[in-house]
Amino acid sequence: MTRKIRWGVLGCAGIAVKAVIPAIQSSRLGRVTAIASRDPGKATQVAARFGIDRAYGSYEMLLADPDIDAIYNPLPNHLHVPLTIKALQHGKPVLCEKPIALNAAQAGELAAAQRAAGLPVAEAFMVRHHPQWKKARALVAEGRIGEVKAIQTIFSYYLVDPANVRNQADIGGGGLFDVGCYAVSTARFLFCADPARAIALMERDPLFGTDRLTSGLLEFPEGRQLAFTCSTQLALTQKVTVLGTRGRLEIPIPFNAPADKPTVLVLDDGRDLAGGGREEIAIEPADQYREQADTFAESVLSGTPLDTGLEDAIVNMRAIDALFRSAVSGRWEEP
Repeated sequence: MTRKIRWGVLGCAGIAVKAVIPAIQSSRLGRVTAIASRDPGKATQVAARFGIDRAYGSYEMLLADPDIDAIYNPLPNHLHVPLTIKALQHGKPVLCEKPIALNAAQAGELAAAQRAAGLPVAEAFMVRHHPQWKKARALVAEGRIGEVKAIQTIFSYYLVDPANVRNQADIGGGGLFDVGCYAVSTARFLFCADPARAIALMERDPLFGTDRLTSGLLEFPEGRQLAFTCSTQLALTQKVTVLGTRGRLEIPIPFNAPADKPTVLVLDDGRDLAGGGREEIAIEPADQYREQADTFAESVLSGTPLDTGLEDAIVNMRAIDALFRSAVSGRWEEP
Protein backbone atom coordinates (compact mmCIF):
# COMPACT_ATOMS: atom_id res chain seq x y z
CA MET A 1 0.00 0.00 0.00
CA THR A 2 1.51 3.31 -1.11
CA ARG A 3 -1.49 5.63 -0.84
CA LYS A 4 -2.16 7.37 2.45
CA ILE A 5 -5.65 8.11 3.73
CA ARG A 6 -6.53 11.70 4.52
CA TRP A 7 -7.80 12.06 8.08
CA GLY A 8 -10.14 14.68 9.47
CA VAL A 9 -10.16 15.27 13.23
CA LEU A 10 -13.25 16.44 15.09
CA GLY A 11 -12.23 18.80 17.88
CA CYS A 12 -9.00 19.60 19.67
CA ALA A 13 -9.25 17.18 22.59
CA GLY A 14 -6.17 16.58 24.70
CA ILE A 15 -5.83 12.97 23.55
CA ALA A 16 -5.88 14.13 19.94
CA VAL A 17 -3.29 16.86 20.38
CA LYS A 18 -0.97 14.97 22.71
CA ALA A 19 -1.04 11.52 21.14
CA VAL A 20 -3.22 10.72 18.16
CA ILE A 21 -2.50 13.56 15.74
CA PRO A 22 1.31 13.22 16.16
CA ALA A 23 0.94 9.45 15.70
CA ILE A 24 -1.07 9.80 12.49
CA GLN A 25 1.37 12.40 11.11
CA SER A 26 4.19 9.88 11.53
CA SER A 27 2.21 6.83 10.37
CA ARG A 28 2.81 4.79 7.23
CA LEU A 29 -0.68 5.02 5.82
CA GLY A 30 -2.23 8.30 6.88
CA ARG A 31 -1.98 12.02 7.39
CA VAL A 32 -4.24 14.52 9.12
CA THR A 33 -5.30 17.02 6.47
CA ALA A 34 -8.16 18.79 8.27
CA ILE A 35 -9.25 19.62 11.81
CA ALA A 36 -12.46 21.22 13.07
CA SER A 37 -13.43 22.99 16.28
CA ARG A 38 -16.36 25.10 17.37
CA ASP A 39 -13.61 27.57 18.27
CA PRO A 40 -12.07 28.47 14.86
CA GLY A 41 -9.03 30.01 16.53
CA LYS A 42 -8.24 26.78 18.34
CA ALA A 43 -8.56 24.75 15.13
CA THR A 44 -6.23 27.19 13.33
CA GLN A 45 -3.68 27.01 16.14
CA VAL A 46 -3.60 23.20 16.20
CA ALA A 47 -3.46 23.05 12.40
CA ALA A 48 -0.42 25.33 12.36
CA ARG A 49 1.29 23.31 15.06
CA PHE A 50 1.02 20.01 13.19
CA GLY A 51 1.14 21.15 9.58
CA ILE A 52 -2.53 20.38 8.94
CA ASP A 53 -3.74 21.90 5.69
CA ARG A 54 -7.30 22.89 6.63
CA ALA A 55 -8.91 24.27 9.78
CA TYR A 56 -12.69 24.46 10.01
CA GLY A 57 -14.91 26.35 12.43
CA SER A 58 -17.60 23.67 12.46
CA TYR A 59 -17.76 19.88 12.47
CA GLU A 60 -20.27 19.89 9.60
CA MET A 61 -17.86 21.73 7.31
CA LEU A 62 -15.18 19.12 7.90
CA LEU A 63 -17.58 16.22 7.41
CA ALA A 64 -18.72 17.70 4.10
CA ASP A 65 -15.14 17.98 2.79
CA PRO A 66 -14.89 15.53 -0.14
CA ASP A 67 -11.12 15.26 0.25
CA ILE A 68 -11.33 13.60 3.67
CA ASP A 69 -11.15 9.79 3.66
CA ALA A 70 -11.67 8.99 7.36
CA ILE A 71 -12.63 10.67 10.61
CA TYR A 72 -11.10 10.52 14.07
CA ASN A 73 -13.68 11.41 16.73
CA PRO A 74 -12.19 12.33 20.14
CA LEU A 75 -15.11 14.53 21.21
CA PRO A 76 -16.70 14.28 24.68
CA ASN A 77 -18.48 10.98 25.24
CA HIS A 78 -22.01 12.25 24.59
CA LEU A 79 -20.96 13.28 21.06
CA HIS A 80 -19.43 9.96 20.05
CA VAL A 81 -22.57 8.43 18.59
CA PRO A 82 -24.26 11.47 16.99
CA LEU A 83 -21.12 12.78 15.29
CA THR A 84 -19.99 9.31 14.20
CA ILE A 85 -23.40 8.72 12.63
CA LYS A 86 -23.15 12.08 10.85
CA ALA A 87 -19.72 11.11 9.54
CA LEU A 88 -21.10 7.84 8.21
CA GLN A 89 -23.91 9.73 6.49
CA HIS A 90 -21.21 11.76 4.74
CA GLY A 91 -19.52 8.55 3.61
CA LYS A 92 -16.63 8.67 6.08
CA PRO A 93 -15.26 5.70 8.07
CA VAL A 94 -14.68 6.57 11.73
CA LEU A 95 -12.17 5.77 14.45
CA CYS A 96 -14.02 6.87 17.61
CA GLU A 97 -12.61 7.26 21.08
CA LYS A 98 -13.77 5.06 23.90
CA PRO A 99 -16.29 4.52 25.27
CA ILE A 100 -18.04 4.21 21.93
CA ALA A 101 -21.35 5.36 23.47
CA LEU A 102 -23.06 6.18 26.76
CA ASN A 103 -24.81 2.79 26.82
CA ALA A 104 -25.26 -0.34 24.75
CA ALA A 105 -28.54 0.88 23.25
CA GLN A 106 -26.76 3.90 21.77
CA ALA A 107 -23.99 1.65 20.51
CA GLY A 108 -26.64 -0.46 18.81
CA GLU A 109 -28.01 2.62 17.04
CA LEU A 110 -24.51 3.35 15.81
CA ALA A 111 -24.12 -0.24 14.61
CA ALA A 112 -27.33 0.08 12.58
CA ALA A 113 -25.99 3.24 10.95
CA GLN A 114 -22.68 1.52 10.27
CA ARG A 115 -24.38 -1.42 8.57
CA ALA A 116 -26.45 0.94 6.44
CA ALA A 117 -23.34 2.86 5.38
CA GLY A 118 -21.16 -0.23 4.91
CA LEU A 119 -18.12 1.59 6.27
CA PRO A 120 -15.63 0.73 9.03
CA VAL A 121 -16.17 2.06 12.55
CA ALA A 122 -13.84 1.14 15.40
CA GLU A 123 -13.56 1.97 19.08
CA ALA A 124 -10.12 3.42 19.78
CA PHE A 125 -8.74 0.93 22.31
CA MET A 126 -5.17 1.62 21.29
CA VAL A 127 -3.73 -0.78 23.89
CA ARG A 128 -4.81 -3.80 21.86
CA HIS A 129 -2.37 -2.65 19.18
CA HIS A 130 0.66 -2.45 21.48
CA PRO A 131 3.07 -5.41 21.20
CA GLN A 132 3.14 -5.83 24.99
CA TRP A 133 -0.57 -6.75 24.97
CA LYS A 134 -0.16 -9.00 21.94
CA LYS A 135 2.72 -10.75 23.71
CA ALA A 136 0.73 -11.02 26.95
CA ARG A 137 -2.14 -12.66 25.09
CA ALA A 138 0.27 -15.08 23.40
CA LEU A 139 1.86 -16.03 26.73
CA VAL A 140 -1.56 -16.74 28.20
CA ALA A 141 -2.54 -18.82 25.16
CA GLU A 142 0.72 -20.78 25.39
CA GLY A 143 -0.01 -21.73 28.98
CA ARG A 144 3.10 -20.05 30.35
CA ILE A 145 1.37 -19.38 33.69
CA GLY A 146 -0.90 -22.39 33.61
CA GLU A 147 -4.65 -22.03 33.56
CA VAL A 148 -5.49 -18.35 33.91
CA LYS A 149 -8.22 -17.83 36.49
CA ALA A 150 -8.08 -14.19 37.57
CA ILE A 151 -7.06 -10.72 36.42
CA GLN A 152 -6.59 -7.76 38.76
CA THR A 153 -6.48 -4.27 37.27
CA ILE A 154 -5.91 -0.82 38.78
CA PHE A 155 -6.23 2.40 36.77
CA SER A 156 -6.43 5.74 38.57
CA TYR A 157 -5.44 9.39 38.42
CA TYR A 158 -6.24 12.54 40.38
CA LEU A 159 -8.32 15.23 38.64
CA VAL A 160 -10.63 17.73 40.35
CA ASP A 161 -10.93 20.45 37.68
CA PRO A 162 -14.69 21.05 37.26
CA ALA A 163 -14.16 22.32 33.70
CA ASN A 164 -12.62 19.02 32.58
CA VAL A 165 -15.04 16.84 30.58
CA ARG A 166 -14.13 13.87 32.79
CA ASN A 167 -15.79 15.64 35.71
CA GLN A 168 -19.04 16.50 33.91
CA ALA A 169 -21.67 13.85 34.50
CA ASP A 170 -24.16 15.13 31.90
CA ILE A 171 -21.75 14.56 29.01
CA GLY A 172 -20.47 11.15 30.06
CA GLY A 173 -17.75 11.94 32.58
CA GLY A 174 -16.60 9.67 35.38
CA GLY A 175 -14.08 6.96 36.05
CA LEU A 176 -15.88 3.90 34.72
CA PHE A 177 -16.41 5.46 31.29
CA ASP A 178 -12.93 7.00 31.16
CA VAL A 179 -10.62 4.30 32.54
CA GLY A 180 -12.72 1.42 33.87
CA CYS A 181 -13.59 0.55 30.29
CA TYR A 182 -9.95 -0.46 29.77
CA ALA A 183 -10.15 -3.04 32.53
CA VAL A 184 -13.19 -4.66 30.93
CA SER A 185 -11.80 -4.58 27.40
CA THR A 186 -8.37 -5.97 28.24
CA ALA A 187 -9.78 -8.77 30.40
CA ARG A 188 -11.98 -9.81 27.49
CA PHE A 189 -8.90 -9.61 25.27
CA LEU A 190 -6.84 -11.92 27.48
CA PHE A 191 -9.64 -14.33 28.39
CA CYS A 192 -10.88 -14.41 24.76
CA ALA A 193 -14.36 -14.45 26.30
CA ASP A 194 -17.11 -12.16 27.50
CA PRO A 195 -18.44 -11.75 31.06
CA ALA A 196 -21.61 -13.48 32.20
CA ARG A 197 -22.39 -11.22 35.18
CA ALA A 198 -21.04 -8.19 37.01
CA ILE A 199 -21.23 -6.50 40.39
CA ALA A 200 -19.89 -3.10 41.43
CA LEU A 201 -19.35 -0.61 44.23
CA MET A 202 -19.38 3.05 43.22
CA GLU A 203 -18.71 6.32 45.03
CA ARG A 204 -19.87 9.53 43.32
CA ASP A 205 -18.39 12.99 43.74
CA PRO A 206 -20.90 15.10 45.66
CA LEU A 207 -20.31 18.14 43.44
CA PHE A 208 -19.67 16.63 40.01
CA GLY A 209 -22.06 13.70 40.26
CA THR A 210 -19.54 11.52 38.46
CA ASP A 211 -18.28 8.17 39.71
CA ARG A 212 -14.91 8.99 41.24
CA LEU A 213 -14.19 5.53 42.67
CA THR A 214 -15.51 2.28 41.24
CA SER A 215 -14.54 -1.30 42.01
CA GLY A 216 -16.02 -4.13 40.03
CA LEU A 217 -16.03 -7.88 39.77
CA LEU A 218 -16.87 -9.62 36.50
CA GLU A 219 -17.38 -13.36 36.17
CA PHE A 220 -16.31 -14.99 32.92
CA PRO A 221 -16.97 -18.55 31.69
CA GLU A 222 -15.26 -21.42 33.55
CA GLY A 223 -15.17 -19.41 36.78
CA ARG A 224 -12.61 -16.86 35.60
CA GLN A 225 -12.75 -13.44 37.23
CA LEU A 226 -11.77 -9.84 36.67
CA ALA A 227 -11.44 -7.63 39.76
CA PHE A 228 -10.70 -3.98 39.09
CA THR A 229 -10.57 -0.55 40.70
CA CYS A 230 -10.69 2.69 38.78
CA SER A 231 -10.72 6.25 40.03
CA THR A 232 -10.51 9.88 38.96
CA GLN A 233 -9.46 11.00 42.44
CA LEU A 234 -6.68 8.66 43.57
CA ALA A 235 -2.93 8.74 43.03
CA LEU A 236 -1.74 8.01 39.49
CA THR A 237 -1.53 4.22 39.24
CA GLN A 238 -1.66 1.59 36.52
CA LYS A 239 -1.11 -2.14 36.89
CA VAL A 240 -2.47 -5.40 35.54
CA THR A 241 -1.75 -8.77 37.15
CA VAL A 242 -2.81 -11.99 35.45
CA LEU A 243 -2.97 -14.96 37.83
CA GLY A 244 -2.63 -18.54 36.69
CA THR A 245 -2.30 -21.94 38.31
CA ARG A 246 1.46 -22.08 37.65
CA GLY A 247 2.49 -18.44 37.79
CA ARG A 248 1.55 -14.86 37.22
CA LEU A 249 2.06 -12.23 34.54
CA GLU A 250 2.39 -8.54 35.40
CA ILE A 251 2.06 -5.59 33.02
CA PRO A 252 3.59 -2.64 34.90
CA ILE A 253 2.52 0.14 32.47
CA PRO A 254 -0.46 -1.41 30.75
CA PHE A 255 -2.36 1.54 29.31
CA ASN A 256 -0.08 4.53 28.77
CA ALA A 257 3.05 2.76 27.56
CA PRO A 258 5.62 5.33 26.38
CA ALA A 259 6.05 5.46 22.60
CA ASP A 260 9.81 5.98 22.76
CA LYS A 261 10.88 3.60 25.52
CA PRO A 262 10.86 -0.18 25.95
CA THR A 263 8.32 -1.80 28.23
CA VAL A 264 8.53 -5.08 30.11
CA LEU A 265 6.29 -7.97 30.98
CA VAL A 266 7.09 -9.77 34.23
CA LEU A 267 6.59 -13.53 34.53
CA ASP A 268 6.89 -15.21 37.91
CA ASP A 269 6.42 -18.93 38.44
CA GLY A 270 5.54 -18.37 42.10
CA ARG A 271 8.27 -20.54 43.56
CA ASP A 272 8.81 -17.97 46.35
CA LEU A 273 7.89 -14.43 47.36
CA ALA A 274 11.40 -13.07 46.88
CA GLY A 275 11.41 -13.13 43.07
CA GLY A 276 13.25 -16.41 42.67
CA GLY A 277 11.09 -17.32 39.71
CA ARG A 278 10.98 -13.85 38.16
CA GLU A 279 11.62 -13.34 34.45
CA GLU A 280 11.43 -10.05 32.57
CA ILE A 281 10.46 -9.99 28.91
CA ALA A 282 11.55 -6.82 27.12
CA ILE A 283 9.19 -5.27 24.59
CA GLU A 284 10.57 -2.91 21.97
CA PRO A 285 9.28 0.69 21.95
CA ALA A 286 6.05 1.13 20.01
CA ASP A 287 3.60 3.96 19.47
CA GLN A 288 0.28 2.23 20.10
CA TYR A 289 -1.61 5.19 18.63
CA ARG A 290 0.36 4.95 15.38
CA GLU A 291 -0.20 1.19 15.21
CA GLN A 292 -3.91 1.78 15.76
CA ALA A 293 -4.06 4.41 12.99
CA ASP A 294 -2.27 2.19 10.50
CA THR A 295 -4.47 -0.79 11.31
CA PHE A 296 -7.58 1.31 10.69
CA ALA A 297 -6.08 2.80 7.51
CA GLU A 298 -5.34 -0.68 6.18
CA SER A 299 -9.00 -1.58 6.58
CA VAL A 300 -10.11 1.59 4.78
CA LEU A 301 -7.65 1.12 1.92
CA SER A 302 -8.11 -2.62 1.44
CA GLY A 303 -11.79 -2.97 2.29
CA THR A 304 -11.04 -5.85 4.67
CA PRO A 305 -13.04 -6.03 7.92
CA LEU A 306 -11.50 -4.92 11.19
CA ASP A 307 -10.59 -7.61 13.73
CA THR A 308 -12.52 -5.70 16.39
CA GLY A 309 -15.41 -3.69 15.07
CA LEU A 310 -18.60 -2.39 16.61
CA GLU A 311 -19.81 -5.77 17.83
CA ASP A 312 -16.84 -5.86 20.17
CA ALA A 313 -17.62 -2.32 21.34
CA ILE A 314 -21.25 -3.23 22.01
CA VAL A 315 -20.23 -6.18 24.19
CA ASN A 316 -17.96 -3.88 26.20
CA MET A 317 -20.78 -1.36 26.65
CA ARG A 318 -23.15 -4.10 27.87
CA ALA A 319 -20.66 -4.99 30.60
CA ILE A 320 -20.29 -1.33 31.59
CA ASP A 321 -24.09 -0.96 31.65
CA ALA A 322 -24.29 -3.96 33.99
CA LEU A 323 -21.72 -2.42 36.33
CA PHE A 324 -23.69 0.84 36.50
CA ARG A 325 -26.91 -1.06 37.20
CA SER A 326 -25.24 -3.14 39.90
CA ALA A 327 -23.93 -0.03 41.64
CA VAL A 328 -27.59 1.01 42.08
CA SER A 329 -29.19 -2.38 42.71
CA GLY A 330 -26.45 -3.84 44.91
CA ARG A 331 -26.88 -7.15 43.06
CA TRP A 332 -25.17 -9.13 40.36
CA GLU A 333 -26.34 -7.94 36.94
CA GLU A 334 -26.11 -9.67 33.57
CA PRO A 335 -24.65 -7.74 30.61
